[in-house]
Amino acid sequence: MSLDITIELADEDLDHFIEAMRRAQAKAADMAPEAIAAAASRLLVDVPKVKVPAFIRDRLEKLDTMIQLVKDEGYGLPDEDRQRVLSCLAYFADPQDIIPDSVPVIGFLDDAIMIELCVRELRPEIDAYSDFVLYRNQEAARRGVDPASLRTQRVDWLETRRQEAHEGMRRRRREGYGSGGWQPTLFRMR
Repeated sequence: MSLDITIELADEDLDHFIEAMRRAQAKAADMAPEAIAAAASRLLVDVPKVKVPAFIRDRLEKLDTMIQLVKDEGYGLPDEDRQRVLSCLAYFADPQDIIPDSVPVIGFLDDAIMIELCVRELRPEIDAYSDFVLYRNQEAARRGVDPASLRTQRVDWLETRRQEAHEGMRRRRREGYGSGGWQPTLFRMR
């Protein structure tokens, strides 16, 4: 038997999470980016030690994606975007969060909510990174190598996506619009 639960956070509830994030960011201000990512990673190490509901475990997987986003040297996240992700990871680097993780069943509930808020904030960065990882995995499979051994860079992925967009434009032009195909009316190419 499963049960659907919807949590609606009012503005004052969100303010509580925003203030907790600001406190965590202030504490992490002097930390190196690698230290923030490592501290956030420790949360994922602690999870297997306790039983957490599936909806929390699903959110924690998204945290792992955010951590990989800043650690992946091949992706080479630009500095401004990297700072945004690190600002979100600061909450998970702080051991004193809203609900102590040691509280059975709900100890990671605040983390799950904060992850959901961070994912919404970082959606463009996460979607782009997910596409990059998919591209890298497809390239590795095409070459018959382990993705970890592939030295794929962000520029490779961007160039491939640019070429795909260009080819899509050409294909649509070749296929034409309507039954007679597309014919330029204003410009003729010789």
